[in-house]
Amino acid sequence: MVSGAAAAAADSIRNATAGITRLIRGLDSQETREQSLDILCKVYLHTCENLAILLWNSFGTMKVLLEVITSAYSPLLSDSITEKAVTQVCNAIALLQPVASHPDTKMPFIRATMPVYLYPFLNTMSSERNYECLRLTSLGVIGSLAKVDNPEVVEYLLSTQIFPSCLRCLEFGRTLSKTVATFIIYRILLNERGLKYCFIIVERYLGVSQCLANVIESLGEEDENLPRLLRNVIGCYLRLSENQRTRPQLSRYVPWKLLEYKYVNILQGDPETLGNLRQLIHNLKITHSSAT
Repeated sequence: MVSGAAAAAADSIRNATAGITRLIRGLDSQETREQSLDILCKVYLHTCENLAILLWNSFGTMKVLLEVITSAYSPLLSDSITEKAVTQVCNAIALLQPVASHPDTKMPFIRATMPVYLYPFLNTMSSERNYECLRLTSLGVIGSLAKVDNPEVVEYLLSTQIFPSCLRCLEFGRTLSKTVATFIIYRILLNERGLKYCFIIVERYLGVSQCLANVIESLGEEDENLPRLLRNVIGCYLRLSENQRTRPQLSRYVPWKLLEYKYVNILQGDPETLGNLRQLIHNLKITHSSAT
């Protein structure tokens, strides 16, 4: 019985792989590209462990995805992109996410400088739905890269100026985009190289602090993404507060709105974030008492 179940499972995997391979081949043709993108994203994006390998190693597939992605540049600038085109581009971007996540394709993906093709979507200055869809899907790919602490990944992201792009997302994105953008910033700040980068130029450090403050000041109360956003912002502030030299400046930027009961109450189910908030307050109080 066990052998029969194992054989059935193997057949299922083979059939799924064959189906995915056909869909990937379908990306080559204009007639079948839209449907292939749609099915790959809806059916296999989160269920096929080998999707990244199949996409990366299929001849010409990355080229096709980049063609779809870059086709949005011009209409995006002229504000003439259609919802249908946005859906197709977002599907192409989404297929890069498993490639960015998989341990066997992550570094080749970076060394091929594929992420930079997504930066134009991070640097847009509109909160309209089409722009937000492209922004959020692109942030998802960058977030997948940043999720695991890897010095080479951090070095690459810093060299391609991801900080200004994420700060722009904090300024113009909606709550979910802000949540992912702050997550990326936090992951970079957790790396020593990323933290040093932030403090090399005073304007850079102050710009990050101010953008985080603006996020807190503009918070709503009912958004389901609010706990994650608070967790990421508090994590960023805590990491910045570890630099004793700049703590006095940081204390001017941290909005004490963070201590309002309604926000603290939101974090009651997240003891780690509450602990980070207490540590942040402790760090800033030490600075204040020292200055006094």
